[in-house]
Amino acid sequence: MDYSASKSVTIVTAVYASVLLLLLFAGFRLAFHPLAKYPGPLISKLTGGYAGFHAIKKDLHLVTYRDHLKYGPVYRQSPNRLVFNSVEALHDIYANPHVTKADSYKYTRMRNKTSLFNALEKKDHRRRRSIIGHVISEQSMRKFEPTMMSQVDIFLEQLLLTSQHTETVNMTPRFQRLAIDIICLLGFGYSMRSQAEEKMRFVGEAMNAVSARLHIFMTWSVFAWLDPGIQFIFKSRIDRLRDALGNMIEERMAKPKDAVYDLLSITSDATIHAAEQEGLRGSELWAEAGIFFTAGGSTTATALSSAFFYLSRHPAAYETLASEVRTTFKSASDIRGGPKLTGCKYLRAVIDETMRMSPPSLGTPWRQEDPMLPKSKPFVVDGHEIPPGTVVGVNTYCIHHNDKYFPDSFSFRPDRWLEKEGETVQETKARATMRRAFAPFSVGERSCAGKAMAYLELNLTLAKTLWYFDFEKTTGRDGQLGAGKPGAALGRHRPGEYQLYDIFTADHDGPNLVFKTREEYWRELVSHVEAE
Repeated sequence: MDYSASKSVTIVTAVYASVLLLLLFAGFRLAFHPLAKYPGPLISKLTGGYAGFHAIKKDLHLVTYRDHLKYGPVYRQSPNRLVFNSVEALHDIYANPHVTKADSYKYTRMRNKTSLFNALEKKDHRRRRSIIGHVISEQSMRKFEPTMMSQVDIFLEQLLLTSQHTETVNMTPRFQRLAIDIICLLGFGYSMRSQAEEKMRFVGEAMNAVSARLHIFMTWSVFAWLDPGIQFIFKSRIDRLRDALGNMIEERMAKPKDAVYDLLSITSDATIHAAEQEGLRGSELWAEAGIFFTAGGSTTATALSSAFFYLSRHPAAYETLASEVRTTFKSASDIRGGPKLTGCKYLRAVIDETMRMSPPSLGTPWRQEDPMLPKSKPFVVDGHEIPPGTVVGVNTYCIHHNDKYFPDSFSFRPDRWLEKEGETVQETKARATMRRAFAPFSVGERSCAGKAMAYLELNLTLAKTLWYFDFEKTTGRDGQLGAGKPGAALGRHRPGEYQLYDIFTADHDGPNLVFKTREEYWRELVSHVEAE
């Protein structure tokens, strides 16, 4: 046999062997894998590429919802992942002390440095949460509220300017700037001034791009190996963001630790010293900064954009909320954190219904049995014994649209959260179950630490806007920005649903609104701004 013939035989043999190995591998995952009995799309049983593809398309939450309708309350979304859709699973997973975040969270680490978001070890997580928790606790918010209020007032001042010219306002960039300016001041006492100046406005969009990239890595880890190439292609953009964050933190660190009330002021001296000695960009401060912006800025902007979308399309809810705000408070200066604001039950109902309809975080928070803890009993989720090494989760968007817990789940109904006069025992129990299924901040010890901050910012912004202004959606085609389109595929067809794009948090655009000043109350806003 000549050399060329021998070479051909070798190639053919290698091809056949590769095909055989692939068939054996596929056969194992389909028939002999510990999760083989669970339903799901065929391709998802073979590869994480099914979920990864939809993470790239930013519609994984919609695909997950569709697949639950097809396959039931638990299905196999990737070879080693089960996604559930029940209140029992929600608490079995996230309120379980023997469960920790999945290994995939490692792919969200900046320069391989751990943050509160991606800390897997419980001891490390508790240490970080104790620091962050002090900054965003209810007690801390009372100290920070004047600073937050000053940023809300800048937002209102700009609405006043647009209302005088009857300009259309796209609420997404306005709320992104408001939220990131607030979180920047709380995190590092730095005034980014993105509401007033163009220079730093790229940061919000850049952080969303980072979130989208990391979400893909978490969903399909194969893509994480491509990250060096991705960073090379977008090097200029990445460097610009890193420089902005670095300059912000360095400017703050140049001031005395207690110069302002922020994250740095209560960070341990050891952490600050390490950042100074080892280099800021390799420190814990750097890692926390990136996550702080995404978790505290992007999510609040989504909730506010969603709330204004729904209110502009539901006149009855709008009028009820406006009446509550305008009769509860005597002046805009009366609108502040405290019993009056928290006592606005319809305001809270609107916020909760908004976050139910449009969760600010769309990605499934994946969990696994903690390998560092001794195994004393089987890991059971909603009656299913979970094989070792399996990753499990409940998608927030899906459980929030589970009609078992939220009847007519794609309708915006704030009243569903309110106790009704003369309601039956069954209705009371149903609302209690609904509360257990409501998880915009997740549940358990790994739930979002920023709940108090989010509610305060949402309450203040909604109440003060309705004190000074009336608003409605723009007429014509521009008024449809943010809405679903009849006939669109995969859940994008509902005109009454604010369209979100899954980047683990959420990306969005709109709504387009027009604001009108309310009687002569706007003069109070002008006086306040001039006094400032």
